[in-house]
This record gives sequence, C-alpha cells and structure tokens, in this order.
Amino acid sequence: MPIDIAFADRRWRRIPKLVKRIEQIHALSLTKSLRAKRTAVLLTDDSTVQKMNYKWRGKKQPTNVLSFPAASINLPRGELKALGDVAIAYETCAKEAKATGKTLADHTTHLIVHGLLHLAGYDHETDGDAKRMETKEIRILAKLGIANPYVLVDGDE
Repeated sequence: MPIDIAFADRRWRRIPKLVKRIEQIHALSLTKSLRAKRTAVLLTDDSTVQKMNYKWRGKKQPTNVLSFPAASINLPRGELKALGDVAIAYETCAKEAKATGKTLADHTTHLIVHGLLHLAGYDHETDGDAKRMETKEIRILAKLGIANPYVLVDGDE
C-alpha cells in the first residue's frame, strides 16, 4: 500500500494503533486506482500547519487538516504517481475533539478521511458538493465504527 505516514509530532503516537487505522482509512476512502498512487500523511503540530496554511492558502491561522493534491506530471516509466499529501495539526485536532465530545482517535480518523476525499476530488464549495462529501465521510466512518460526526451532541444536525 503506497501510503507514507510521518510522525512529525510525537504526541500523535499516543493514539493506539494509529498507523493501522490510517491504512484502513486509506483503503476505505479511495478507489483501487487512487490507492495505487503514492499518498503521504503528515501528523504534525499547529505551528507547522499554520505555516503551510499561510504559504499555500494565505491564511495566517492553523487549521485542523490540509490536503495538497499532487501535480499531474509525466514520470519515468515504473515510477509511482502521487495522489497527494495530507497534514493534520495536533493541537487544533485535540481542541476540536474535546469541544465536541469526541475521542481524539475518532476525530483524527474523520479528518484524515476528509483530507483523503479532497485528494480524490471531493470538495465542499457548494451545498450539493458538501452534502455529497459528508455522505461519503459518514459511510466510511460507519464502516470503522464511528458515529456520524455531523450530528451534534444534543442530536441536532
């Protein structure tokens, strides 16, 4: 499976079996042809994501997840094409998980699914696109035993 996982912040290692979970997410989120392309997941901190967010999106604050689709280039024969990269910010992810009553593992799973779906071409620029992407996320998360992340604690959506 061509997925590279980099632990740039050691706090991510506190989540049990995170590598195995990311491999499962990768398999469930992408079609067979997309899984054959190289993908990287960077588990990092707010400072690093903030710098990336500013450089690539012009936003000065950190965010929970960033996705960077790979450029389409011609590679030498036999070279594995890249799908792209996903970066996750620890502090933001942990703060969001706590605020929404989710475990860090479940919230991280949702964000990685979200990031990989962006690499697969999903977005949430329009209401219709957002609904399509959210529906896909909910289905993938259900297969991993994770509840719908779009249902608020009191049951309202």
